[in-house]
Amino acid sequence: MANSLSRPDQGDIIALFARAGYAARGLVYVLVGGLAALAALGEGGEATDSRGALESVLSAPLGQVWLGAMAIGLVGYAMWRCIQAIKDTDHHGTDTKGITVRASLLVSAGIHLMLASFVVRLIFAFGGSSGGSEGGSQGVAHWLMKQPYGPWLVGALGVILIAVGLAHAAKGWKMSFDRHLDMSPTMQRWTYPICRFGLATRGVIFLFIGAFFIIAAYSVNPNEAGGLAEVFDTLRNQPFGPWLLGFVATGLFAFGIYSLLESVYRRVNPDS
Repeated sequence: MANSLSRPDQGDIIALFARAGYAARGLVYVLVGGLAALAALGEGGEATDSRGALESVLSAPLGQVWLGAMAIGLVGYAMWRCIQAIKDTDHHGTDTKGITVRASLLVSAGIHLMLASFVVRLIFAFGGSSGGSEGGSQGVAHWLMKQPYGPWLVGALGVILIAVGLAHAAKGWKMSFDRHLDMSPTMQRWTYPICRFGLATRGVIFLFIGAFFIIAAYSVNPNEAGGLAEVFDTLRNQPFGPWLLGFVATGLFAFGIYSLLESVYRRVNPDS
């Protein structure tokens, strides 16, 4: 008698990891946006980057368990990004624009794999911080500066980040994310404004970070590079700083909601 139980389809397993990855990314941005919003309101939050937000989870009940689940999700997201890039599941094509988008997916995979590694280090060094200048944007800038043509590499990365920021803003403005979401018209009416706001805000963040890298390249000083925490500091020091910080924090929270929606409604077709 044939065994009625069959092995799970490989595509289903990949889709599960992809959705877990979108959920993990969403939770990270909800944390980042929520903490920054509290800081803007003077309610005790901290405007920090994704690493700082993940460190804050340690003090929560079952913090290590939550971090472990998020690490698995981030690895799943990195895996899905690689599949998207290699198999071209979203049909970007092989022209210059398509290759650029697919290359950016591989970069995204690397970034989220590094973030997952950071989470694992947090779990096994409970109570201690794994952050610092050796990690994050300045760490990347320091490493690139040590390579041949280092300042040019740092500057090129800045240009790429600005291009990614513009692409995010365009994606939100044109609602081109629509083709990837399987959502009812009723859901679209109240979720799409959130998605557009979140994508536009993340685009602005990339513009800032790209500018920091270009400044670092021009000054040949990797310490001028910066990430999300430095963007928050820059905004806070402007006129109406708390208002600007609160606005951007709300946008990043919205991007987190967008990612959580993707974990449920995104079309994930590993075999396409």
